[in-house]
Amino acid sequence: MTQPLVTIGIPCYNAGDTIRRALESAFRQDWPNVEIVIVDDLSSDNSADIVERAISGRPEARLIRHDTNTGPAGARNTILAAAAGEFVAFFDDDDEALPTRIAAQVRCLEAHEKRTGSTLVACYASGARRYGNGYVLDLPAIGSKGPEGPNGPAVAEYLLLYRRRADWFYGSGTPACALLARRSTFEVLGGFDPDFRRVEDVDFAVRLALRGGHFVGTAEPLFIQYSTGGGDKTAEINLIAEQALARKHDDYLGGIGQSYYALHWPLLRYWHFKRRYGRLALELLGLVARHPMSVTGHFFSTGPRRWLHERRMRQGRPA
Repeated sequence: MTQPLVTIGIPCYNAGDTIRRALESAFRQDWPNVEIVIVDDLSSDNSADIVERAISGRPEARLIRHDTNTGPAGARNTILAAAAGEFVAFFDDDDEALPTRIAAQVRCLEAHEKRTGSTLVACYASGARRYGNGYVLDLPAIGSKGPEGPNGPAVAEYLLLYRRRADWFYGSGTPACALLARRSTFEVLGGFDPDFRRVEDVDFAVRLALRGGHFVGTAEPLFIQYSTGGGDKTAEINLIAEQALARKHDDYLGGIGQSYYALHWPLLRYWHFKRRYGRLALELLGLVARHPMSVTGHFFSTGPRRWLHERRMRQGRPA
């Protein structure tokens, strides 16, 4: 019996130092029926040339070159438009997937469909993030533990407001670099919103949740993420993207009385990263005045963990 075709999509931008590693991990997948679509998003380095050499003689792989830079969402949409696979999985250009990643995710997704009857399922791989100083952070997948995978609008509340159900496991969220889903699921959602150059994967997951989608994950770690910096990862850019996400979903947030919360919580992270602790305190007081219970719970459930994570990043202590 022929296994369904899986499209492995790799958006690439200025990844000359890492793209070969990502490609090699795609080539090593033990799923017997794959195509690999790489989109170079107008890199200014030699990424595209490295890809061309690496895929030479490999009929299952092809490179698409953008003539304008569209950002991660636009590159992923180009992959989706070119994909022939029944499933689409995304690899990042600086990550390394284990050989069993595709097989494990397809099995996980199909088992969930059979068990629940859901036709809108996103499957995420567990993994690990490695920092240059030796610190390793485990990245367990959403839905990889517990009797039921998170599903429906309650997942949007988690992604936008950090509201959590005690019986659901949220893991490390919904990163596109760990995602596999049916191509039909991406088509129903209209792909990724190209207006976002950050948090486009969160926006996709919010829209999927509001359509009643299910979120499952593999228990076993299936990829290694290598922590890198970059001009697209500044505190200012993150703040703009996170607030744009809140504004985009304001109809939903306003309907549950949480527009202010979703718009202003990102400012706490921003002032923390800028080390403007007086401004952080004022913003926190304003949030507490409007949502005392939610803000207090959110702050004390994430604040200490964030502090410990940043300390380990600095010192290189193991997770």
